[in-house]
Amino acid sequence: MKRIYKIASLLTVVIMIASPILALAGGPGFGGGVDDGGNTCAVPLDGGFSILIAAGIGYGAKKFAKKKNKPSENA
Repeated sequence: MKRIYKIASLLTVVIMIASPILALAGGPGFGGGVDDGGNTCAVPLDGGFSILIAAGIGYGAKKFAKKKNKPSENA
């Protein structure tokens, strides 16, 4: 069983090290006529980002309600 864990951990480390190398992106492949105004690292923060914000707000509201409904130890 220890051998399986060693192999799995080694494979995980190799994937973690190799993934940034495999994820390197080249320049735009649409030709040289595309002008993006000098902004070369434009990242759309729309769908996933708003879901993360909503999840954070929901989690905070849940924690706040749980803390509010908890009986006080001083009383």
